[in-house]
Amino acid sequence: MLTGADLKLVQNIEDTIAVLARGVMNAESSDERLYACHEMIPTLVRALKINHSFDYPFPRLETVSITYPPDSSFRIFTWQLKISDGEFKYYGALQWNQPVLKLVPLADRSDELTDPEVQLLKPANWYGAVYYNIYPFKLSDQSQAWLLFGYDSYAVNDRRKIIDVMTMKQGNPIFGAPVFKMNKNLTKSRIIYQFSADAAVKVNFDEQENMIVCDHLTSQQGQLPSQGNTMVPDGSYEGFKLEKGYWKYIEEVFPSGNAQNQRAFRNKPAKEPPPDDLQPKKQKN
Repeated sequence: MLTGADLKLVQNIEDTIAVLARGVMNAESSDERLYACHEMIPTLVRALKINHSFDYPFPRLETVSITYPPDSSFRIFTWQLKISDGEFKYYGALQWNQPVLKLVPLADRSDELTDPEVQLLKPANWYGAVYYNIYPFKLSDQSQAWLLFGYDSYAVNDRRKIIDVMTMKQGNPIFGAPVFKMNKNLTKSRIIYQFSADAAVKVNFDEQENMIVCDHLTSQQGQLPSQGNTMVPDGSYEGFKLEKGYWKYIEEVFPSGNAQNQRAFRNKPAKEPPPDDLQPKKQKN
């Protein structure tokens, strides 16, 4: 348990991290944001090196997502850095729940990936995102895996939500796994939904339905001629159901004639951050 002088030290370091985190999100120039980010990383590591730091929730880090699986066996810190309009970089670190620090840094290389829905990735070439949910499940061989639900600001006119998978190999995390059965001939290692920046899109595990439920997207002409076609929700839902260690694609979660359940689901509060929570914010006067 984190107590006494160690607790006070972590809280003092958190004050500095919180100031830097606000700079990462809100500083006017890209150089200032990048500087704040590069200063924040070693400062966060310094706090995490204190024994039992896993017990501390860092409540003041409002722009850093800290996500846990249900058993709190680890947690993942993720945050977003805006490089320029339409260009973002993601940072992350995975901390295991143990008294002495075991930390795995995550390096965003999503812009270098040639086939991101198929590739298996290590922490050094992670598909960067801000995570908002972690859901555990067992693979077909009964080994442990976790779904990671994340948000990617991606581009000026488009956003992405990602369903990634984390497994462990010889004590090291691997991202992506061929577990998403789209049909009998197509299996993916992660799912990427790309949609209009103006759209609100649900992608998450739903406890009541006991499956991943996602807005079904359809093509629509953007509001401006320069935007071309973009993807927006059409009011229906698709998803993935766990079967023998694989997530089988379900084309229609609420079949025709089940409009009442579909409306009820649409009106449920989302258990994920709205996109605006992940964007740079103006400082209050």
